[in-house]
Amino acid sequence: MGIIDWFKRGVAEMMVARPDDAKAQVVWKHPDPTIPAKAQLTVESDEVAVFFRDGTVVATLGPGRHTLDSSNLPFLSSLVDSFTGGNVFVAEVFFISTREIPGVKFGGRVGHVEDPKSGVPVETMVHGEFSFQVSDPERLITGLVGMGRTEAWLVRSWLKEQVLKVVRDRIAELCVKNEWPLLDVTSGAFTEEIEADVLQGLGTHVADYGLRIVRLGNFVVAIDEEDAANLKRLYTDAAYLRTVGGVGAYQQFAAGKALMGAGEGLAQGGGAGSAAAGAGGLLGGAGLGVGFGLAQMLVRDHRGGETLAPAAAGVVCPKCLAAVAPGRFCSACGAELKAAGGTVSAAAAFCTACGSPLAPDARFCGHCGGKR
Repeated sequence: MGIIDWFKRGVAEMMVARPDDAKAQVVWKHPDPTIPAKAQLTVESDEVAVFFRDGTVVATLGPGRHTLDSSNLPFLSSLVDSFTGGNVFVAEVFFISTREIPGVKFGGRVGHVEDPKSGVPVETMVHGEFSFQVSDPERLITGLVGMGRTEAWLVRSWLKEQVLKVVRDRIAELCVKNEWPLLDVTSGAFTEEIEADVLQGLGTHVADYGLRIVRLGNFVVAIDEEDAANLKRLYTDAAYLRTVGGVGAYQQFAAGKALMGAGEGLAQGGGAGSAAAGAGGLLGGAGLGVGFGLAQMLVRDHRGGETLAPAAAGVVCPKCLAAVAPGRFCSACGAELKAAGGTVSAAAAFCTACGSPLAPDARFCGHCGGKR
């Protein structure tokens, strides 16, 4: 060994510090447990050095340059190696970053969240980034990292799982409890509220390991484009009904949309000739039937708001064309539910005596025995 190599080795043994290529690691362990007396320990301004002996924390040193001598650092006397005549300390030294570490990306599936405004379950996702900080270096080592040499990505990976778990739970809970429409959530209208609630929830999960999530940065709650389009359409229909008002208005609205759908189908597949005309008549009638059959009504839900619910099965009044419950008279206009000529129509199969529904081929009422 040359004199220069010997000199470099001697200087390295007398200096204890984190190397530049390990600055990004949250935890870095000094590789040599034997440290010469009078060695110089350098702790950067954004870290601390934790000394362990036999698995127990001996001391923690803050930023600065420290001469490792028991005369000025009394705790070192418990680290002296007696076999070397007191010239060597035996200890495991960990360097822990204490600065805020930003830019940790996370993301994943939240799951199906029911949109409070429409009642439709929607597949929801979230992605973004967060920053974290070590609040208790000793607890981080003893509770999570352990005494071995640690890869830098392990702490970040564990934190990502915790953040995603809490975000998933909190977003679903906040949307349901506060009745936040999902389109408002995805627009970023409640970003601050979600961040505050998530940070509070994360505290109980990571504090025991000497960590804290400082802030969420640039996180986005998203839903599928097709689901977003469906919600916008539902919101638009509901807004129209609130403006027009009334059950009859919605029945006309539903019938109109059914006819429009039938017309679009004919435009896409129609043609000239009797076959096309016959198809047009068939689909036109079917479209009208679908319009009445799928008519819905605005009802009050348990929260006091309006929501869309299917109308009960019934008959069509021949006078006002309203879909109403079976009976002798129309509950919308009061007209008798009979076709011209005094016979009961196929759409209004009920007993003329008691108003009970009848099977299409019934000759007598199964409820009161009256003749149809």
